[in-house]
Amino acid sequence: MFSTWGRKLLLPVTLLAMSGLSGLTQATETINYGVQPATMPIYIAKAMGLLDEIEKKHDVKIELRSFSYGAPENQAMAAGELHIASAGMGPSIVASARLPAKLIGITILEQTAIIVPQDSPVSMVADLKGKKVAFPGEGSQQYPLLLKALSDAGLSVDDIQLFKTKGSDVPTLVENGSVDAGITWDPHVSKALASGKSRVLLKAEKIMPIKSDHYIGNGEYAREDFIKARPELVQDLITANVQAIDYILKHPDDAITQWSKQIGFPEEVIRFSLEQGISVYSLDIAPTAETVDAYTKFLKEAGILNNDDNPKYDPQFAENALNTVITQ
Repeated sequence: MFSTWGRKLLLPVTLLAMSGLSGLTQATETINYGVQPATMPIYIAKAMGLLDEIEKKHDVKIELRSFSYGAPENQAMAAGELHIASAGMGPSIVASARLPAKLIGITILEQTAIIVPQDSPVSMVADLKGKKVAFPGEGSQQYPLLLKALSDAGLSVDDIQLFKTKGSDVPTLVENGSVDAGITWDPHVSKALASGKSRVLLKAEKIMPIKSDHYIGNGEYAREDFIKARPELVQDLITANVQAIDYILKHPDDAITQWSKQIGFPEEVIRFSLEQGISVYSLDIAPTAETVDAYTKFLKEAGILNNDDNPKYDPQFAENALNTVITQ
């Protein structure tokens, strides 16, 4: 049985064959970089002028193309419309398993949380029994996280009432009492918390710590033909991400201001995210076998990946980038 991601990603082979090369023919002019309106490091790299430097060095134009969530982003990559992308780890791993693409970085940790109204009597996951819980669909990485949280509390999905909705709508539904709880990702989590009308019931790091005692939230991945044709450009883009993370860690106030300008979220929401550790940043963005295998197992058990799905990944760009930043 295929998940929502699976059905959307398994495009006709002929489409991939026809479109893959067309994307590369324009690579010397325009590099399409998939993003989402979230606190991704690539936005800070742009604000720092790092993308301008890369454009001049490689004689390219880097276009940040925004998507609301991972499935359409992966469709665009499958069709050869994106060369490289930044998305949640679920879509990143699915793309690296089912598309001609590789995971080349893990740029944000955490990001997902179960939230409840501020005045809710619910104090632990076990209290969700019989309650209505909003979630962004069975094809989302939030769904298996919710299942695991329930299982750890001695419950199953049959013990709650699931309410499917957009991740961006979860905070509103929780705040107005339409649901008893919800699970979503940042910056939607931080938006809910910053309003003072919601609180965290359980963070992803408590459900499934994978890397540095945190859940892995966001990945960078690229088409294999793009990696093969332009390895130095790929290296510079990943290095720019690491340089941006270094800047975020050293200059959070300025990073907050720049993110707010570029993704349209209030500064107080983004500040809440950083200060409360809803989104966590580390210079060590290399995907390792241990991390990828653990996450792959998680997605297979949830039915999002099939047993024969094996993600492809390459840590060398992230490792090189880390060495470059450390020696600067």
